[in-house]
Amino acid sequence: MRRRSLLGVAAAALAAPRIAHSQAARPLRFVPHANLSVVDPVASTAYITRNHGFLVWDTLYALDEGYTPRPQMVAGESVEDEGRRWTFTLREGLRFHDGEPVRAEDVIVSLARWAKRDAFGSRLAALAEEMAALDDRRFAIRLKRPFAHMRAALGKPGSLAPFIMPARIAARDPFQPFGPGEVIGSGPFRFRADELVPGARVVYERFEGYVPREEPPSFLAGGKRARISRVEWTIIPDPATAAAALRSGEVHWWERVTPDLLPALRREAAVAVEIPDPLGFISTLRVNHLQPPFDNPALRRALLPAVNQADFMQAVMGTDRSLWRTGVGVFTPGTPLASEAGLEAMRFDLERARRAVAASGYRGEPVVVLVATDVPAIAALSAVGIDMLRKIGLVVEEQAMDWGSVVRRLGSREPPSRGGWSAYFSNWAGLDHIDPAGHLVLRGNGAQGFVGWPDSPELERLRDAWFEAPDLASQQAIARAMQERAMIDVPYVPLGQFFQPMAYRRSLRGVAQLGGIPRFWNVEIT
Repeated sequence: MRRRSLLGVAAAALAAPRIAHSQAARPLRFVPHANLSVVDPVASTAYITRNHGFLVWDTLYALDEGYTPRPQMVAGESVEDEGRRWTFTLREGLRFHDGEPVRAEDVIVSLARWAKRDAFGSRLAALAEEMAALDDRRFAIRLKRPFAHMRAALGKPGSLAPFIMPARIAARDPFQPFGPGEVIGSGPFRFRADELVPGARVVYERFEGYVPREEPPSFLAGGKRARISRVEWTIIPDPATAAAALRSGEVHWWERVTPDLLPALRREAAVAVEIPDPLGFISTLRVNHLQPPFDNPALRRALLPAVNQADFMQAVMGTDRSLWRTGVGVFTPGTPLASEAGLEAMRFDLERARRAVAASGYRGEPVVVLVATDVPAIAALSAVGIDMLRKIGLVVEEQAMDWGSVVRRLGSREPPSRGGWSAYFSNWAGLDHIDPAGHLVLRGNGAQGFVGWPDSPELERLRDAWFEAPDLASQQAIARAMQERAMIDVPYVPLGQFFQPMAYRRSLRGVAQLGGIPRFWNVEIT
C-alpha cells in the first residue's frame, strides 16, 4: 500500500471518533509503537500490552522517578516477625471499572496469577509460606525468611507488572490470555472494548470512579489524575505517515520516532522532540534452546564474536553516536551492576565466529528467524542480524510478520518445521535490565522460563544468591559472575543500547515516557 493510501486509512480512523463524540471531549490521539494484539498483561511480555496495562490497571506499589517503590493501592503496611510477616491495608474507595470494590481477595488471586508467569513474582511465591486475605481491605504475606525486595516486587514496572484485577478474571490460566470483553481495570482509564478496531484503533476513557493518591505524580507513583476524558490509540505502522499526522495535528503524540524523521520534526515549531528515558533500550538476539540448531551450546557461543554492536545500533538509530552505545553486557550501562566481566567473548572477529560455527558440529539445519516488519527498530535489527548469521555460515529462513503474530508464535515449542522458531530480535527497556530480579532473558529456568527456555542451573544459583546478598558490593560481584556465565550458556546475545526519541504537539502538557512507558494521567491538552 502506498503512503497516500496509508494516510487515508489513518485519517479515516482518526476522523471516526469525531463523528460520535463532541469536540468538548477533546480526545488525546496517540500513535503507539505497535498494534495491541493481546490485552492480557500477564499473558504477554509485549511492551504494547504492558503500556495498555498501565492505563487500565493499578499496582500495589509503584516506582517514583528515583526508581524507589512507593505505596500506590496500599494505604500502609506493617512488618513483623523480623521481616517474615507483612500485613498490607488497601486504600479506601478503590473500585474496579464494573463498580465493584477492590478487595483483598482480588489482590491475592491477582498476585498468584502473576507469580506463575513473572520472574520476580516466582521468587516471591517461592519464599511465601502463605498469602491470604484477612478482611476486605487487609491481606498478609507470611515468608519463610525475610525478603528485602518485597516492595520492589509488588511495584515491578516492566513486563510482567503485578496489576490488580477482579478475582474472577485473575483466576484464569495465566498461559491463556483473556479477551477484550474481560478487561476490567482498577486504574484511571477504562478500556472500551466496544470501540476496539483491531489493527487500527484502541480507545480508553476516564474512569470517574478512580480515587487518585494525594501525592504529586512521579513516574508511576503518586496521584494519577486523568485530566483527559478520552485517549485514542491510532495504529499507524508507516513512520512517514505517523510523522505527517503529527505535523498536521491529526495526532498529538508519537511514541517512537524513527531517526530519519528526526530532523524534519525538530524543525516543526508546533512539535517537541525529546529523549525521555536515560536508561534507553537494550537490543537483543534471543535463540530457542529447545530445538536445533541452537540447542547446541557451542553454536550459541559461536554467535558472540560475530556481533558488531555498532552495526546493529546504526541500523536502528543512524550515525548520531549520542543516540546509541556499544560495549553492552547483560546489565544496563551506567547502572550499578553493569561491568565488562566476560565481554572479551564478544570481541568482534567474524573469521573467529566462522571457525567456531564449523567446529560446533552445525550441519546446515535451517535457522528460522521471526521478523516483525511493523516495528521499525526490530525490522532494522533483524536485517543486520540475518546478514550476520548468513556470513558466519548459517542457513537462514526469514519469516516476516507483524509484531503481534511474532508474540503469538514465540509461545510454540514445536520444531521450526512445524510452526516453531529458531531466533528473533527484540528490544527491552533498560529499566528491565538493571538487576536480575525482573531480567526475563537472563533467566536459566528452562521449560518454566521465558520463551527461548534456556536451562542454566548456575545462572539460577547466582540469581538466588543475588537476592540474598547483604550489600551492593556483594551484589556487584554476583552480577559480574552472572555476566561471565551468560557468555558461556548464552541465554541471549546483547546487541547494544539506544535512546529512543518521542515527539508530541506542544499543545500537550505533562507528557512523560520514562522507562519506555507512556504516562497518560496528568496530561492536559491546552
